[in-house]
Amino acid sequence: MGESLLKPDAHWAIWAVLLASAAFALWAERTRWGSRLSGAVIAIGTTFVLSNLRVIPPAAPAYDTVWGYVVPLAIPLLLLKADLRRIVREAGPTLVAFLAGAVGTVIGTLVAFRLVPLGAEGWKLAGVFCATYVGGSINYMAVAQILDLRAGDLLTAGVAADNLVMTLYFLLLFALPRVGFLRRALPVRPSAGERTGDARVAAGPIRPVELAVALGLALSLCAAGFGIAAALGYPIGGVLFVTALTVVLATLIPDRLAVVAGAEELGVLAMHVFFAVLGASANIAVVARAGPALFVFCAVVLLVHLLVIVLACWPLRLDLAEVIVASNANIGGPTTAAAMATAGGWTALVIPAVLVGTLGYAIANFVGVAVATFLR
Repeated sequence: MGESLLKPDAHWAIWAVLLASAAFALWAERTRWGSRLSGAVIAIGTTFVLSNLRVIPPAAPAYDTVWGYVVPLAIPLLLLKADLRRIVREAGPTLVAFLAGAVGTVIGTLVAFRLVPLGAEGWKLAGVFCATYVGGSINYMAVAQILDLRAGDLLTAGVAADNLVMTLYFLLLFALPRVGFLRRALPVRPSAGERTGDARVAAGPIRPVELAVALGLALSLCAAGFGIAAALGYPIGGVLFVTALTVVLATLIPDRLAVVAGAEELGVLAMHVFFAVLGASANIAVVARAGPALFVFCAVVLLVHLLVIVLACWPLRLDLAEVIVASNANIGGPTTAAAMATAGGWTALVIPAVLVGTLGYAIANFVGVAVATFLR
């Protein structure tokens, strides 16, 4: 294979491509066609094409910088509002369903690991997918970093399989209210659409000082988390300590952190830069070889997850809408869960969707690493 147009040491040009790909993905996600693919898939696809056309290299120091610094920095930026007390206090039955779904994901991961061989890195991939289906895509990259799973082609194949299976699963969730026996077992109560609650907060332009505060706080949490990990002789556990410190801080002083603007936007941008790196480091042959097995693995995890969450919530007579939104929060995170609550007309569930989805962000790293360690 010949050399790429941009050499690995063309740092400025490579960073320009990564940021441009992330920006394009974020813009495209707001269009009709892009919303069907998701920004993650678009970012990966853009750099995947550029890499395999030999415009950008499959490996470069810039990619290592994203893995080592940009990915960990995204964690506190996206967790600054993870107030555990508020989640427990306000989420109500949706929290019960969410926790049942998390248990279903763990069981599904164990079952899939026994049924679908994934090779020498299989235990790491299992931990990554387990975390992803407990708390959403942010945990995919975080646990991959914790477990030192840096095979870009495998991770890219995993993201592709995850996005396809997740899309099909969301379509299935939308269809569940039309299944007769489920409506009888888990009836959708009118109150699900009557309790009001607008999860959107009016926000003005984000000022430079607010961005500086958000970045400074996130960098400080990363410095503390990785410092603790190094002091304890567990350097690859830095992200875990960063997660724990951020959640503790968000729980102790939620009111002060609630006014920190720009953190989520910066975190989302960092995530899309990471997805661009995944696409750039992918190899077509490996993706084609690994993709089908990963697709089956994801499908098994989600089917078991759905079975467990329905069976667990059935005797509790939980609302079917709460079960659907909670399951979505497990698989996609707070954004997709809130969107599904809105699309389903369950306006009272928008805030619980955001809250339990945020809880997923906070706990999924720990669950995924624990499952991977058990399977190893």
